[in-house]
Amino acid sequence: MTSLEKGRFYIFREDKMALQTIKGTYDVYGDRLRQAEMVETLFKHFMDLYGYTMMRTPIIENRDVFYDKSDTSDMVTKEMYSFSLNSKDYITLRPEGTRGVVRSLIEHKLYSLEMPIKLSYIGSMFRHERPQKGRQREFTQLGVENFGEKNPLVDAEVIAMGYFYLKTLGVDDIVVYLNTLGDEASRSQYSKALESYFKSYEEDLCEDCKRRLSLNPLRILDCKIDGAKDFVLNAPKMQDYLSEESKVYFEKVLKALDELGVPYKVNDRLVRGLDYYTDTVFEVVSLNEASGSQSTIFGGGRYDKLVEKMGGPKLSGIGFAIGEERLLILMEALGLLDDETRALDAYIINMLEDDPYALKVAEVLRHNGFMVKLNYYKRSMKSQFKSADREKAKFVIIIAESEKAKNEISIKDQSTALQESVKLEDLCAYLDEKFKGENEDA
Repeated sequence: MTSLEKGRFYIFREDKMALQTIKGTYDVYGDRLRQAEMVETLFKHFMDLYGYTMMRTPIIENRDVFYDKSDTSDMVTKEMYSFSLNSKDYITLRPEGTRGVVRSLIEHKLYSLEMPIKLSYIGSMFRHERPQKGRQREFTQLGVENFGEKNPLVDAEVIAMGYFYLKTLGVDDIVVYLNTLGDEASRSQYSKALESYFKSYEEDLCEDCKRRLSLNPLRILDCKIDGAKDFVLNAPKMQDYLSEESKVYFEKVLKALDELGVPYKVNDRLVRGLDYYTDTVFEVVSLNEASGSQSTIFGGGRYDKLVEKMGGPKLSGIGFAIGEERLLILMEALGLLDDETRALDAYIINMLEDDPYALKVAEVLRHNGFMVKLNYYKRSMKSQFKSADREKAKFVIIIAESEKAKNEISIKDQSTALQESVKLEDLCAYLDEKFKGENEDA
């Protein structure tokens, strides 16, 4: 069934498939959501340690925030979700975090604050690409952006921060790959050399790389189609076109990483997937087989011209983004995720019908920090005990007419099978004492 309304075309699907998740998206709940929150909580803690301020930018932005006609990246040319509500103003679902943060920096004049300006974020990003393990059309990024004067110590600190965050999560067997794209003069000279070199092989390039040839030939180096071809592997190297200043800068970054004890490998073919990067670029890769083809856990780099190009002052920046889904898949394969939900402190077996007394008991406990569930329905005591077992409740509280009449509850310790009667006003103190003893024994 179709209809036209105000010039817009709507399609209404009457089959059940219309009520399922869109390809490349997924629901998160239960243990997986708890695990994701654990990863995010530690990330926020690291942001506090390193002096970063968490921020949120809109999921939808004006298309021009992300669109750059000179940008040859797949994200800009193929993968952005952009749409118009009035055939004039185009809106884009956020495909990455950096440009939204830069837009906010400029719009709210955050650059007037004391440098460096350290910002971080956690949020959903959207790209139209082929869904596969660790790569979805809606995905979550944990990211940082550091704005201020260009400084190799800042580069090293940003890389180290991400590296040590992974190590704290228990993720080992990782390596930092580094490269430098040089300053603007070095990159310009290198781009001309690549363009001249690849001209001889233009007919052998894929359609995307033929377009990149004149716009940004560096992107040919990491093309998924052409990147492994011999003529690409034998292309001129960036190191041969670096200015002395760029060489010294990169050497200082490496020296600082050595001082911090961060292991790395220089990869002269690393250019990253976005066109705004300059100087230091990096990826942190898992060497574990469980990572499969999606072995890059996080990556980023420095961007000297992006803030100015988007209408802000001359201000350099550097940042990275971690793919949360990839990280969780890797942690799961490494046995680092606890899939055990927290056991209940107490389960209330309620033998009263339509009486709020059991609910009152539950609220008293919850207000004192105990995790409690109770039975709301007409069920046998046996079936309610089974529910308590499934919930791994440490204590079972039994409430019937006789308990209510005496303002008492009957409480059973599931570990010892000991059952006692306790006045309601003494219940929290009783449980506090029980848990205190349990902690001392541990």
